[in-house]
Amino acid sequence: MEDQTLSQNQSQTASGTAGIADANQLRQYWHTILERRWLILTALTVVVILGVVYAFKSTPIYEAVARLQIDPEAGSVLGARDSLSWNRQDQEYLQTQYRNLQSRSLIEGVIAKLKLEADPRYAEKQDKVKAVLSDIQISPIRLTRLVEVKARHPNSQVAADIANTLTDLFISRNQDLKAQKAIAGYQMLKREAQSQETELLAAIESLQRYRVEKGMISLVDDIKQGENIDAQALRNARQELDTQTSKAAEMQKLADEGNKWIKDGKDVADFYGVNQDKLLTELKARLATSESALSMLRTRYRDRHPKMIEALNSLQTDREKLKLEAQRAFDAILTSYQVEKAREDQALARYRQAEKRMTELNSARTKFDVLTRQKERSEFMYQQVLAKMREYDLNAKDTSQNMAVIDKAEPQPKPVKPNKTLILAGSLVGGLAFAMGLAFFVSFLDDSIKSQEDVENILRLPFLGYIPNIKSANIVERDLQAHHEPTSGTAEGFRTLRAAIALAKNADKLRCISVTSTIPSEGKSLVASNLAIVMAQTGLKTLLVDADLRRPSVHKAFQLQSPIGLSAYLADRVRGVSEIAHSTEVPNLDVICCGAIPTNPSELIGSKRMFQFLEEASQKYDRVILDCPPISAVADPLVIGSMSDGILFVTKFNKIRREHAQRSVQRIQDAGIHIIGLVLNDIDFEGKDSYYYSYYYYQNRYYSSHYRSRTGGDDGGKKGKGEGKKVES
Repeated sequence: MEDQTLSQNQSQTASGTAGIADANQLRQYWHTILERRWLILTALTVVVILGVVYAFKSTPIYEAVARLQIDPEAGSVLGARDSLSWNRQDQEYLQTQYRNLQSRSLIEGVIAKLKLEADPRYAEKQDKVKAVLSDIQISPIRLTRLVEVKARHPNSQVAADIANTLTDLFISRNQDLKAQKAIAGYQMLKREAQSQETELLAAIESLQRYRVEKGMISLVDDIKQGENIDAQALRNARQELDTQTSKAAEMQKLADEGNKWIKDGKDVADFYGVNQDKLLTELKARLATSESALSMLRTRYRDRHPKMIEALNSLQTDREKLKLEAQRAFDAILTSYQVEKAREDQALARYRQAEKRMTELNSARTKFDVLTRQKERSEFMYQQVLAKMREYDLNAKDTSQNMAVIDKAEPQPKPVKPNKTLILAGSLVGGLAFAMGLAFFVSFLDDSIKSQEDVENILRLPFLGYIPNIKSANIVERDLQAHHEPTSGTAEGFRTLRAAIALAKNADKLRCISVTSTIPSEGKSLVASNLAIVMAQTGLKTLLVDADLRRPSVHKAFQLQSPIGLSAYLADRVRGVSEIAHSTEVPNLDVICCGAIPTNPSELIGSKRMFQFLEEASQKYDRVILDCPPISAVADPLVIGSMSDGILFVTKFNKIRREHAQRSVQRIQDAGIHIIGLVLNDIDFEGKDSYYYSYYYYQNRYYSSHYRSRTGGDDGGKKGKGEGKKVES
């Protein structure tokens, strides 16, 4: 819960910080506008005046508009297509025609026809085509096939003539281009037709020669018929070969088994292959009968009996005959194998012959097909070229126009330029934008020191306060402002500076303070004098020393004309500080002037006597204020600053560039000198700078009203010590 609360607080803090940053940014913009208000008003006035001059001094320009319709190109009435269709090709065609309307050759035709080279508007132009084209505008009407041709000219009739002539020439030229295209296409197709005809005749001749070579009058019919016969013959030969191969294999197997039977010494008559012989079967049956009869006779007669002998002879004869017939049957098996083998070889030869015939027929058909396709392709191309040629012939005779002028351009009574209302409004808005941009640009380029943020963020110095500007040009009134006008805002600024120094780090050690600036005329003497006055007003015994030995000014402010001063002390012409110190009308304040300007100020400032002077002055006075030269002019401030307790850096508001001030501060810091802080001088809180420090302005008004109430309102009091003059509200 605590983490969630912390997260919410952080979020609210971030939001608040962002809001403050945005507000500060807007306030910065507003300050910039107020700061550059005269620049903004001047730039705006100049732009508006230029706009008014242009609006009332420009030559009136009239505009004429011709409207043209561009339909998709159909070519001719024979090739017309749906006029409502719309595709990408149509859009590309329209864009092409829009560019053609602005072509150089077409503009040259308009110039020649209207004799615009003598027109005062174009006579002095080096490129008349470009000049005329700048007065022509092609404006397609969105989602239509209409295009507006706009022409502008100081003469309304000439503007209308330019628009009408341009559209007429464009349509005429488009028609001529179509006719030329059709004629050129027809001539090209005619040459192509002759070439295709030659190729077709060559293809027909090649096909005829092939027929003659193959001896076929009608090759297609012969090939088809031959395919059927030879294919059947090939199938039959294959079937016969398979049959004979099977038979030969069976006979070979039977013969091999018979040879093995005989080789094994078995009776050939018992071989199963010869048992299929009919005669041999009958002989075996008769032999079995004879053997049966012999067995019966053996039971009745002996071996020598005539019947037995006859039966034995008959049985022997049958056995001999069976043996012969069995051998004959076996030989027949071997012979059958040889016959079947021979038939197999013959069938194989017939199959190969049929296969060769089919191969030759296929080869003839392939080449025939190639020649036929070549002839058909040539014939097709020839017919296509003839058809295109007839189409182009018709297009050349009849080309339909796809462009038409819908509205002719008419002279207009009112000019389109200059549009005074628009110019005045535009100059006002544009002038304001230009003026604002110029103001912010100048503000961006302005890098002078103007605020406490510049001092702390850029110079990185402590900021001691602001000193308002003093209206008076009298040096006495300026440098003694804190004494003569103690109730003024300027005096209050010096008292604020005194308080800031008193609250600075190691303030108790700041007894001897040097005052310097970057360049002359930044008010360092004014700050030194008034700072010494306000310190003296607190009861501190204060000494103001004019340490600028080149251009001293303290004696002018206090109206002292003593020739003896700091230069005499440094030159060792006086013994002590009391001999050159002058009391003033300000209580507790003494002044030491420069005295006679020496010829060697740098040597005197860097001498041992200067160190002795500061030691003696610090012993006799509570505060010693040294008015030093500018830091960028000479090295004296660095020498004096190294001897004093610190340097007070004075910068005039909106005068010194940041880079210049940074270099001055860097020189002081490189010398090891302590910089007490920086004070911004000469700020007009009630005038030109009030926009920048409005809060300070109200603060000054508050204090002014306070002092008025104490001195009797607006009547004021008399000038004197502790009394202020009448303060203006």
